[in-house]
Amino acid sequence: MIRKFKVAQRLFDISRTILHTKVAKSSRCLTVITNYVKQNTAAYIPVTFNHPKIRRLNEAFVFPNKLSYPDVYSCTKTIQAFVRNNRLNDALKLFEEMPVRDAVTWNSMIKGCFDCGNLESGFKLFEEMPERNVVSWTTMINGLLRHGRTEEAEQLFREMPLKDEAAWNSMIYGYFINGRVEDAVRFFHEMPSRSVISWSSMINGFNQAGKSDDALVLFRQMLSCGVRPTSVTFSSVITACANVRNLHLGVKIHGHVVKLGYLSDTYVTAPLITFYAHCKDIDSCCKVFKEKMHSSVVVWTSLLTGYSLNCKHEEALEVFADMFRFGVPPNQSSFTSALNSCCEVEALDRGKEINGAAVKLGLETDVFVGNSLIVLYTKCGNIYDGLSIFKEIAEKNIVSWNAIIVGCAQHGYGMWALILFNQMIRHGVPPDDITFTGLLSACSRSGMLDKGRCIFDFVSRYGSVKVKLEHYACMVDILGRGGKLNEAEELVRSMPMEPNTSIWLALLSACKVHSNLNLAERAAETIFNIDPDCSPAYMLLSNLYAFAGRWSDVSRIRGVMKSRRIMKEPGRSWVTLKGHRHEFLSGDRSHPMTTEIYRKLEWIGEKMKGLGYVPDQVFALHDVEDEQKETLLLYHSERLAICFALVCTVKGSTIIVMKNLRVCGDCHSAIKLIAKVVQREIIVRDSSRFHHFKDGFCSCGDYW
Repeated sequence: MIRKFKVAQRLFDISRTILHTKVAKSSRCLTVITNYVKQNTAAYIPVTFNHPKIRRLNEAFVFPNKLSYPDVYSCTKTIQAFVRNNRLNDALKLFEEMPVRDAVTWNSMIKGCFDCGNLESGFKLFEEMPERNVVSWTTMINGLLRHGRTEEAEQLFREMPLKDEAAWNSMIYGYFINGRVEDAVRFFHEMPSRSVISWSSMINGFNQAGKSDDALVLFRQMLSCGVRPTSVTFSSVITACANVRNLHLGVKIHGHVVKLGYLSDTYVTAPLITFYAHCKDIDSCCKVFKEKMHSSVVVWTSLLTGYSLNCKHEEALEVFADMFRFGVPPNQSSFTSALNSCCEVEALDRGKEINGAAVKLGLETDVFVGNSLIVLYTKCGNIYDGLSIFKEIAEKNIVSWNAIIVGCAQHGYGMWALILFNQMIRHGVPPDDITFTGLLSACSRSGMLDKGRCIFDFVSRYGSVKVKLEHYACMVDILGRGGKLNEAEELVRSMPMEPNTSIWLALLSACKVHSNLNLAERAAETIFNIDPDCSPAYMLLSNLYAFAGRWSDVSRIRGVMKSRRIMKEPGRSWVTLKGHRHEFLSGDRSHPMTTEIYRKLEWIGEKMKGLGYVPDQVFALHDVEDEQKETLLLYHSERLAICFALVCTVKGSTIIVMKNLRVCGDCHSAIKLIAKVVQREIIVRDSSRFHHFKDGFCSCGDYW
């Protein structure tokens, strides 16, 4: 017997080593070990071959009926492993073949049926079970609650011959996850006795239900009852403080955490960092993090996300880089936060580096990482890489589809957005309000009037999605850009809800496109009644008057703006190179490379004249001489940004320029020619959309 024990111990050591090495994937190695085990002591092998990390079940698991000494424990572990790998039929087959079954085996099989979604088999096994214990009843209740069958779970709970605290806590937790807060509170008050687990479950449940104020009230009641909080309790309470932004109470709880020695606990440290981040106290975030150097990825990610929440994106990216330096492999949340920071600072190059790191860690097909990558690439001007990432995501969710549809809309690829929408429906993913906003926006930017009407009609009449102001704004833009100004105005005035400034601005913008001053003045008057200080409305109306040559009205509008101290947002364009943002204003001469930029601008101007370029002075929008108008147009901010990129980037590479206002018609014509002259693709994102300029053409087809 002693010899067998030593052999078993040796096998355990060998198996543990194998499980942490790649050699475990070798079928030959597994065969050798299996044969060795069979010849020695099969009764001691469960831990070796039932480890969850082994996925090649056909080779790794030694079936008990082939072993010299089959036992219930081996069979139970094998059943659990089959269930973990979603092989319920194999688990049921093995269960039926077992000569002897104990309560643990029955409970494992019932839980497996519910985990795999086979409720019928779970019920059948429960009915056939010879002797049910409290775990059996609780397993059934948990399974029913996870599948939303709360009434049946409560009925089963009432039928339980003996109810322990775990059963009561299961009911409370189940009611919360199914959104039945009042029932959870009722059960909590009915409990014969409550432990700290019961109180913690209630506090956490209130948090998840968006009732963090109630969670804090309950925490005070818990303390008054003399119940000592655990790290799990503190985690939930700190989260509640973060949700309601209660800095004073959170600091007091932080003090209790220190006194009770929970600060080194990951479950407490991470929520504390998040709490201070939500309260905009980033210094305290860093202080909590530095009090103990954690190796937990959760704590690191909390700090990273804290920096992102406080718009300190460069610091967030430094934390992400430090994770690798300190040997803390990032998880999906880490990558998502880092990619969001890259998106905010438009650091496409750094985003590509993070993408490479995700590939090395095997997260390139993860849905959360993939969704963040789609947003990064599409917002930074690279729609093609965004589409590639989308295709690689293993299991796409609604966020994945929305991200790529909205991305296509931003780049003006309306037909792509509609094709993706059709694929989304075929995959059985129900659209939401963001989906339809993206589709309507795609129709607007691509001039698809009839398709836009069909989509809006579907949403407003037959769709399960409630029509929102965003949908109306898109539809007004579609009609207005399509020249249907009267129809657009009629739609606005017939809306079931009160139109906001965004909807009237969409109509006013359409009036500018079609030079309809009468409707523009009516729309502007309505906007000023809603928001007397709406700067975009003043500027759109002023530009309309300038196009019409009504300079006295332009002066009047600007006088009103001056008297009301309404500031016009200056036109800015910028290029991000090697992590640094280079920003330009119209006629800007403050950049260190001004000489080279203006030299390149003059060279391009000569080349453009050779191609027949003549400045369209109507876009100068100033009552000055023609020569001055040409000069004003020549030094627009986007042209300066393009020339800077031409000087500083490799010949043939793509240039990406961002602009805060809509690109003017003359610059649009000029950039088409610039792209042809320099033989490069120039991507410009203005306040409306992305423009892809190449070989003298723009992706928008001169419709923006």
